[in-house]
Amino acid sequence: MIPVLRYPAWIRPRVAASHEDVEDSVQDIIRAVVCDGDDALRAFTKRFDGTRLTDIRVPERVLAEAYVQADAQWRSFMGAAAGNIRRFHEHQRLTTWYVADGDGVKLGQRIVPIERAGLYVPGGTAAYPSSVLMNAIPAQVAGVAEIHLVSPPTKTGYPHAGIMAAAHSLGLSNVYAVGGAQAVAALAYGTATIPKVDKIVGPGSVYVTTAKKLVYGQVDIDSLAGPSEVVILADRSANPVWVAHDLLAQAEHDTQARAVLVTPAGEVAEAVREQVVRLVPASPRRTILEAALRDYGACIVTRDMTEAVSVINRLAPEHLELMVENPWEVLEGVKHAGAIFLGPWSPEPVGDYFAGPNHVLPTNGTARFASALGVDDFVRKQSVIAYSRSRLEKTAAAIAALARSEMLEAHARAVEVRFEEE
Repeated sequence: MIPVLRYPAWIRPRVAASHEDVEDSVQDIIRAVVCDGDDALRAFTKRFDGTRLTDIRVPERVLAEAYVQADAQWRSFMGAAAGNIRRFHEHQRLTTWYVADGDGVKLGQRIVPIERAGLYVPGGTAAYPSSVLMNAIPAQVAGVAEIHLVSPPTKTGYPHAGIMAAAHSLGLSNVYAVGGAQAVAALAYGTATIPKVDKIVGPGSVYVTTAKKLVYGQVDIDSLAGPSEVVILADRSANPVWVAHDLLAQAEHDTQARAVLVTPAGEVAEAVREQVVRLVPASPRRTILEAALRDYGACIVTRDMTEAVSVINRLAPEHLELMVENPWEVLEGVKHAGAIFLGPWSPEPVGDYFAGPNHVLPTNGTARFASALGVDDFVRKQSVIAYSRSRLEKTAAAIAALARSEMLEAHARAVEVRFEEE
């Protein structure tokens, strides 16, 4: 079910499949939305979701009803989670700055929020109200003026009740019962009901991901999310039962989810494998777990801890758990990971729901160059240059010479003409 491998034996890589396989279909959907707007959204919703839409934009009373009807304890827990997420992201705020550079010159950088953000929140059979919090709160902290949320409708004609309740709890009123590639197209190009936004964030199906890829440039996007993944680094101090449960917590997401144990202790690998074999048959998501662990799971045994950390850096996992005796010491060697969970009391679901850091993370090795979703994703950084006559006079010859070295005569003349007598 989950093999024990001795490094450098390797696990099967994900085939970055299928975005190309669905591109033609997604292109057709995008073209239809651009041409037919809301009519296309209704037609695709009927075709793909089996739902006839009454309202594309969810009435605010429906959002409020979903919140009121939600379990009181759930509302309390979601409120506490939202508070943690907001406090964490407030530490990410950037500020505008200016510096005096002599000669009356002032240079700086303005931090300006984007005006409209589009949030995609998966719905239907897999609904994630927590993703509403993780996508919306950084945008709110950044100061985004308009937040527009799309999520597929259920048979009621509206998104999942938990998603609507979470949206209402954050004061979001622009919520639309549309999902799939057609929702991405609507956010990118606009329709009579859904306005064009500046950036689209949030994970979804392969159709959603492909649509985001194709509209990039028309709008900005956060990332091209792939299946979820966890890598757990464990030494002899780790509890095999806890490690096994943490592996399954990630593997249950998807048949392509990756769950990997890396350890220099062969006996830990065997003990974890035994626990996995014991636990999987009783799981309500057994079929998903078996496929994910068979194709993308492994217990990798290394020669020592140094080699184990190098394996982690090669994998660049979305989630990394350090189930070791001295996690802060081991952390120093970790270069590539989306979110890092230190010690036995920091299981990955803490980050998914409650701790505060964002759970929208780089996947499929992109943690080598990408970061978690955050406030930065919802602002623009504008350079500010205020030169003086004296500084321009001192530097005009250098600027003109550099421009002419690139065969840009008009650039040179734009500087020189300011010091020529009329």
